[in-house]
Amino acid sequence: MTVVLRPDDLEALCRAVLERVGVLPAAASSVAGALVAAECMGIPSHGVARLPQYADQVAAGKVRGDAVPRVETPLPATVRVDAGCGFAYPALEAGLDVAAPLALRMGCAALGVTGSHHCGVAGLHVERAARQGLVALLFANTPAAMAPWGGNRASLGTNPLAFACPAPVATAADSPSAVDAAGAGVDAGAGGTPGAGAERDPLVMDLSLSTVARGKIVAAAREGQPIPEGWAVDAGGNPTTDARAALGGMLLPFGGAKGAALALMVELLAASLTGSNHAYEASSFLDAEGGPPRTGQCMLLIAPQAFGADFAARAAALLGHVLAQPCTRLPGARRFELQRRAYREGVVMPWSLHQDLLRRAGSE
Repeated sequence: MTVVLRPDDLEALCRAVLERVGVLPAAASSVAGALVAAECMGIPSHGVARLPQYADQVAAGKVRGDAVPRVETPLPATVRVDAGCGFAYPALEAGLDVAAPLALRMGCAALGVTGSHHCGVAGLHVERAARQGLVALLFANTPAAMAPWGGNRASLGTNPLAFACPAPVATAADSPSAVDAAGAGVDAGAGGTPGAGAERDPLVMDLSLSTVARGKIVAAAREGQPIPEGWAVDAGGNPTTDARAALGGMLLPFGGAKGAALALMVELLAASLTGSNHAYEASSFLDAEGGPPRTGQCMLLIAPQAFGADFAARAAALLGHVLAQPCTRLPGARRFELQRRAYREGVVMPWSLHQDLLRRAGSE
């Protein structure tokens, strides 16, 4: 059974769940907005299904609901945020509020977040920067899920990375494909809410460095479904299609040794550089056991005009060349299409999850 909710109503329900367990209103709004955005974009593994886990972790003290991010600027173009063992979403928002104007003024800026937690869909954070006119890269470490290449112990997380840049402005000289690319999503507003204005959707790329995000295996285990071969190994290091066995084992890096090397790079940028827990030191994002994960995130922000090139025109030419070929589409485009549909038609979610959220919000 399923229910269909308007995104605004679902977001209000999520806020109520979080505030009821002691999350400050501003943080609750930040978390709820990110989870509902993921749901609307067709990424339920990082959407509202995470909310019961989050709420249980706040109740257990694993995440501090009363945390207020502390923002510092130790160097002229460097922003450091201590999330205070609270949620990553408000910490990244607070840091970006300071780092984005710095990058636009200085040409580039770096943002590091420490003492943090699960940052959800990494693409949402770089999208926010791109909508402010910046090119952005995000690196985030997560609790241990993968072994280094050739190893037999989980030392690295799934470690997502994401990239976004402003949508190139099409000109008459651009190919039809480039015009379509730049004009895609003309109904999306600055806040990412479809129908709010005439801003073009940015180009967004978002991937985890495991073959698949751990959240997809969690979803398969919850639904009693098998997973494809090549996603994970069990606790004995044997390939498995059993989702529960996979959660007790390790995920596999995409691209073999190359993916493992990239995961190590992200670990160094997100954890070593920010003073956060490494993957093998962090507690799980998935349960209420243990202390705070204290993971980290690192963002690099670049103003397109910093190098004197006409970035918009050059990017439009590249995207036009890509889209002129058969069966190509831009990364992330489908997410915006699904988001607009969700705002027109509502969000479909499992009835059991909806009932759980109503109970947690005291709204039964």
